[in-house]
Amino acid sequence: MAGLILLVAGLLLVIKGAHWLVDGASSLAHRLGVSDLAIGLTVVAFGTSLPELTVNIFAVVQNQPAVAIGNITGSNICNILLVLGISSLLCPLRVQRSTTWKEIPFSFLAQVLLWVMVMDKILDGAAGNVLSRTDGLSLLAMFVIFMAYIAGMAKNLHQSEEPDKAKLLTLGKSLLFVLLGLGFLIAGGKLVVDGALRLADWLGLSKSFIAVTVVAVGTSLPELATSAVAAYKKKTDIAVGNVIGSNIFNIFFVLGISSTLRPIPMPADLSLSVYAGITATVILFTMLFVGKRHTIGRWEGVGMLGLYVLYLILQPK
Repeated sequence: MAGLILLVAGLLLVIKGAHWLVDGASSLAHRLGVSDLAIGLTVVAFGTSLPELTVNIFAVVQNQPAVAIGNITGSNICNILLVLGISSLLCPLRVQRSTTWKEIPFSFLAQVLLWVMVMDKILDGAAGNVLSRTDGLSLLAMFVIFMAYIAGMAKNLHQSEEPDKAKLLTLGKSLLFVLLGLGFLIAGGKLVVDGALRLADWLGLSKSFIAVTVVAVGTSLPELATSAVAAYKKKTDIAVGNVIGSNIFNIFFVLGISSTLRPIPMPADLSLSVYAGITATVILFTMLFVGKRHTIGRWEGVGMLGLYVLYLILQPK
């Protein structure tokens, strides 16, 4: 029970810390004359991935590869099947042509690249599967390419597509929010990892299963909240773009940083989550051509939620 309490407390601290850090950093950026669009594509985009990044750094430092890999693969599956599934029930999600043919394939590339990097036994006949430092640097290089693409895309956005301006805080309050946010992220990240390990022992479940379920869903709560609210307000581009962007960030940036800090051995019982991540992305792309084109309808959303439940059932315990 103590593990569950630590895990929930840690997730609350991480999510609140990310919220404060984004608010403080956004306000500081406004005071420095940075545009709303630049803030949206940098500070806010990084903000939704801060929970995953924080948890992963502590997992790597504490040498818990199951938590580090499972958190990311589980979060990506959760983002597509659970977050988009729930969002599409609130409002059918119309997907832009550029997202269909550029961002989603980029996300698929990230998933396939991760599979190539962690399947050393199959591809090279190695003794074990490891996400090495070289792999991490390669992922970070791909992240730079993705950010260059985002920067180029930003030049073509109209003023009306810019994010709403964040509430402007005083300089002192902005700095306080940044410091409190960082403090909450650090404390929460450690509690999440410690709580996940204790919860796995208490329930008699594998660390991998706890990572791809409880931890992954917890760190995906910011994406769920953002996409659900966006769908309710019929801002479907934000609802879908938030998920796809987060999945790309998770692999290229979060796993890139994590494996650069320390090589991460790939637990055998996480192979399903790697394949499931690729499959979920293919299913998402396919759904855009079934029924109403470039739209994820409510029936598709029900199907995605059903697939998520099936994934949880099949995941090794």
